Amino acid sequence: MSAGVICGGFSVVTGPHAPVSSEQTGEAVHQKYLVITVSRFTGEVKGCGTIGAVQPETPRARPYRGVPAEQRRARRRAALLAAGLELLGTRGWAATTVRGVCAEAGLNDRYFYESFPDRESLILAVVDDQVAQGTAVILTAAGEAPRHPQARTRAVVTAVFGFLTSDPRRAHILTHAFPSSPLLQRRRVEIIRSLAGIFAAQTHETLDDVSLPQTDLELTGLTLTAGLWELFTNWFRGDLDIGRDHLVDYTVALIMSTTELAAPLHHRLR
Repeated sequence: MSAGVICGGFSVVTGPHAPVSSEQTGEAVHQKYLVITVSRFTGEVKGCGTIGAVQPETPRARPYRGVPAEQRRARRRAALLAAGLELLGTRGWAATTVRGVCAEAGLNDRYFYESFPDRESLILAVVDDQVAQGTAVILTAAGEAPRHPQARTRAVVTAVFGFLTSDPRRAHILTHAFPSSPLLQRRRVEIIRSLAGIFAAQTHETLDDVSLPQTDLELTGLTLTAGLWELFTNWFRGDLDIGRDHLVDYTVALIMSTTELAAPLHHRLR
C-alpha cells in the first residue's frame, strides 16, 4: 500500500507489511494501516487514522476459559507489540528477533506468525504505532492551542518533546534503530513526508495569508522536517551541548522564521 488520494486530499500510508493494529470481526481478519490525511485544497488536517485490508476468512475457534478466540489473539498481538517496543527501544534492531520478542512476551514462537509474517513486519508495526501516537499528540496540541502562530508552534514543539522524553525507548529508537536499519531508513522518508504535510496544513490553518504556493510550502515543510529530525537525533544522542529549553526555543524560532521568509522566497522564485 502506498500514498494515495483520499477524500480530495493526500495521505501517507505506511507500507503493506506494517499493520498498526488488527481486529477480528466475525470470520474476517481486518489489518489496519496508519494513514495521515491532509486536504490539498484547504490545508485542513483530516487527522490520523487507519484504513483496513480484509484478509481471507478463517474458521471460528471456540472460547477458551470463557475468553473468545479473537480476544485471545488480540491480546497476544498486543503482547508481541509491547515486547517489540521493549527490545527495539532498549537493545536495538539486531536484538529484536522473532525468538527474542516471543521470549519477552512469554509466548510460543508459533503465536508470532499468527499476527506477523516476519520480524520486519513487527518492527514496522512497532514504529508505526509510535508514529500514530506522536501524530495524535501533534494534532491535539495544535487543535487546543490558540490560533496564533507563535503560541501554536510552541505548543506543538513542547508536546513533541514531551512525547519523545516521556518514554526513553522512543528516543533510543530515534537515535539507534533508525540509523542502523535500511528498512527503517526507508520508513523514515515516509514519516518525514507525512510530517511535512502536517506542517503545510497547519500553516494554512494558522495563517490568514500564506505567501507561498502549495508546492513550495510543501517543499519548505519537507526541508524543515528533515532538518529537525536530524537535529533532534543529534540532541538525544548527546552530541549537542545545549539544554532542552534552549532547543525548544530554537526550534520554535526556526519554524517562525520560515513564515517570515515566505514572502522574499516567493519573490525570488518568480
